[in-house]
Amino acid sequence: MSYKRVVITEFGSPKVLKAIEETKLPEPKSGEVRVKVLVTSAAFTDVMIRMGKYPGVKQKPPFSPGYDLVGVVDKVGEATNRFEVGQRVADLTVTGAYSEYVCLPERRLTPVPDGLDPAEAVSLVLSYVTAYQMLHRVAKVKSGQRILIHGAGGAVGTAMIQLGNLLGLEIYGTASKSKHELVASLGATPIDYQTEDFVERIHTLTGDGVDASFDPIGGEHLKRSFSVLRRPGILVSYGFYNAVIGKGGSIPLDLLRLNLWNILPNGRSTAFYSIGALRKKQPAWFSKDLTDLFDLLAQRKIEPIIAKRMPLSEARQAHELIENARVQGKIVLNVV
Repeated sequence: MSYKRVVITEFGSPKVLKAIEETKLPEPKSGEVRVKVLVTSAAFTDVMIRMGKYPGVKQKPPFSPGYDLVGVVDKVGEATNRFEVGQRVADLTVTGAYSEYVCLPERRLTPVPDGLDPAEAVSLVLSYVTAYQMLHRVAKVKSGQRILIHGAGGAVGTAMIQLGNLLGLEIYGTASKSKHELVASLGATPIDYQTEDFVERIHTLTGDGVDASFDPIGGEHLKRSFSVLRRPGILVSYGFYNAVIGKGGSIPLDLLRLNLWNILPNGRSTAFYSIGALRKKQPAWFSKDLTDLFDLLAQRKIEPIIAKRMPLSEARQAHELIENARVQGKIVLNVV
């Protein structure tokens, strides 16, 4: 039986994404299950991987990208006992999910409750877990505190606003003007990063700054995000947008800068968050946090903002939208 998948033919622009057809289904090894993928997504992490700029991914083309998935167990290998054929599961794959079928270690999978929309469920795997862990595991924010979210209209940003509301936080978010209505409707105060100086705006709005700042931009932007913190605030960096798109800065320099600020006696702190690195260090946290998020979704306490639902065959167009920052919320790719 044949199946389709999208591969990166070489590192580069969205044009390197190509749909191919495999002649034979992959077979699960011992400890693995085969998953028929229902949905995956397009995120900036996938863009970084496609460009060959994502730390930790050492694969060489051709290979399939795809950072997350929700699917159905299609076949189980030997030495497996957690899942049955037909059961829905989710995983943070990092690569490989742009495919109709994929084999994965059973121990990595998280069960998906019945009744959840697969598109909403997959929106939690990367974006909401990232937001949840930065708030709870890294910054450890408390009710009544203030936070600043950069990219507040994107997938992680909208997730963090919703989760921050549940915590009773005072939330500010930078976004382009076209996304202000969305940001405000979710309960945050929008700041136009294109026409306003967010540092001045934060101090005007708050007086003494925020307790936590979340920055996926990197480069010189980190210094400004650090400057809006009141003591003992924390800056959480979780991306290198400027370095990836060539707007300045570098990944090693950004990490060095964060470490230096932690050494200096300034009464504030920094942290770098990587969902993959934290999962490797604390593997039980990922599944627990995702399970808790599935429960919040089932109760409709959170509601993922899905910008577009596109077929996997349009992965190239999805990546173009991500790179041009034209997305409000999450792009979900329907595989079947």
